[in-house]
Order: sequence, then structure tokens, then C-alpha cells
Amino acid sequence: MLTKKDKSLSFASGSTTLISKSTEMIGDIHFSGNLEVEGRVRGNIRAEEGADARVRIMEKGMVEGEICVPTIVINGTVNGDVHSSKHVELAAKAAVQGNVHYNMIEMVKGAQVNGSLVYSGESPKVASQKPLVVDSQDEDLAKGNT
Repeated sequence: MLTKKDKSLSFASGSTTLISKSTEMIGDIHFSGNLEVEGRVRGNIRAEEGADARVRIMEKGMVEGEICVPTIVINGTVNGDVHSSKHVELAAKAAVQGNVHYNMIEMVKGAQVNGSLVYSGESPKVASQKPLVVDSQDEDLAKGNT
């Protein structure tokens, strides 16, 4: 569940699209902003490149396909792999048949994943080390010769 301090996760900037519980969508969805799925999607769900996007699969919602969105909240059924570059929340009624690739994950008691949890966060970059170049004057200074 989202708490008051997690309001930054509640909505992405942009508009909200709703796929209602009486709707079945066949085909891929490319979007930015927010996507709420209460119905059924047969196809892949992808956020536009570089978009601040969020998808939420509601309790009765179902997705048959791959999800590639920065912020993902699942409380329904997903049959396919899930890829998130920011945050994944698996709520109590989440059921995922596939691998979950995440940077940060929150999993509530009752959530089910039939697949692997794969950490895909970026490893910290190591600063490149350049060899120290010392000219002859610096060597004389280091030795105490002036």
C-alpha cells in the first residue's frame, strides 16, 4: 500500500488512461503518463522512451504480454515478463507468471511470482584511474632537491 510519504509514486506526470473492467484491448500499448488497467490487455505495454510513466494493474486487471515501464504497481494478473527501471510494487493479490526485472521492489504478503526476481539496477561506476605523470622538475621537488 502507498503511504503518505510515497506520494511521489502515486502518479507520473502527464495524463491518465483507463482500461475499464468491461474492456478487452488486443494489441501493444505505447504510452506516457499513467495507465490504469482494470480490464484485460492482450499485448505488450511499453512506456515511451525517456517518459516518466507508471502502470497500475488493478485487482481484476489482467495483462497477457510483457510490461516495460519505469514504475509498475501490480495487484492483478500478469502473464509475461515485467521490466522496471525505477520501482515495482507487487500488492497482495498480484500474480505474475514470468520474470520480474527491477531496480527497486516492494512485495506485500500474498503476492505471487512464478518466475525469477532479477535485480537490474545499475552498478556504481568506478572512477577511471589515470597514471600519475611526473616531469623531472616535480621529481627533484619530491626528492627535496631544488
